[in-house]
Amino acid sequence: MRILDRYILKSMWDTFIGCILLFLFLYIIIDLFSHLDELLKQKVALEILIKYYLAFLPIIFVQISPVACLLATVYTLGNLNRDNEIIALRSSGLSIFRITHILILFGFCISMLVFLVNEKLVYRAQEKMKVIKSEFESDKPKTQKKHEEIIKNLSIYGLGNRLFFINRFFAKDNVMEGITILEQDKEQNLTAKIIAHKGIWDGRIWKFYQVQTFNFDEGGRIIGEPRYHEEEIMDIAESPEDFLAQRRLPEFMNIAQLENYIWKLSHGHAKSILQSLKVDLYCRYASPFTSLVIILLGIPFSLKMRKKVVGLSAVGISVLLCFFYYVTNAVSLALGKGGLLMPALSAWAANIIYFGLSLYLIAQLP
Repeated sequence: MRILDRYILKSMWDTFIGCILLFLFLYIIIDLFSHLDELLKQKVALEILIKYYLAFLPIIFVQISPVACLLATVYTLGNLNRDNEIIALRSSGLSIFRITHILILFGFCISMLVFLVNEKLVYRAQEKMKVIKSEFESDKPKTQKKHEEIIKNLSIYGLGNRLFFINRFFAKDNVMEGITILEQDKEQNLTAKIIAHKGIWDGRIWKFYQVQTFNFDEGGRIIGEPRYHEEEIMDIAESPEDFLAQRRLPEFMNIAQLENYIWKLSHGHAKSILQSLKVDLYCRYASPFTSLVIILLGIPFSLKMRKKVVGLSAVGISVLLCFFYYVTNAVSLALGKGGLLMPALSAWAANIIYFGLSLYLIAQLP
């Protein structure tokens, strides 16, 4: 490695590590004080609290790495620009790419690290945090432990090769709305499809209302006329507690588990849920490269900064660039989950847009 590369990399690394440590500290402090009243009421032990925030570290790292990369890039190049070192390097015949290629390599390495942390640690951290959180909520009355929120777009792979797709699940009242059940044989061929407006658990059995049942042959064609019942008792082994216990959100899965889950659901023709899960899957591949893209985006802005305001400019530019990037990403993901964009395109859209923009801006540099 040349002296120039070591010089730039050292500044980049030191700033990046400093930002990571600062953001970790601030993240934990803000989260801690925002829940301080609840923690004091429940008298959470210090040991449990430490375990909780240790489990939280991989999640925080993944979230703050792009911002730390951008801030380190803007600050490093801004300092070089302020001291006229960029002019000296350009005068010696070095191109912008030659000066900044070590930063791009650094961004790629951080992206790979974020991918590994996200794939190997984050989903386990989510599960561990859930377990730890249940420990300091264990003293709550049982009536408060019951999930009171409305769970939307619940999908479960149940017993007897059944796929359950539920638009809304009212856990407190044991009521489901917008129910679709797909029954399959051992080869994952569709044999029956049950659609119901509502399902109510009476403590022993499920009662469904406004039920339509379609039967299918081996070729996937409907057999006979669909059956309709205004009210029907359903032979379903799963209780409401089973549905909640089996529920597994995408954030609690790694890529292999998520791909397998999508494969199971793909036989069920639940397009809206599949669309959302595919967007989540492609995000696992696209989101780690945010660090690399955002470094590329920071290069032209850093080199155009006014020389005497490097510190404040670094912070301000980093905040603005991150804001625009994450807004674009949020919009594209919403369009993807809404079915207006292909899942892969919606997950990669922000990276593609800002990668192209950064290359254009770098090409315009003198």
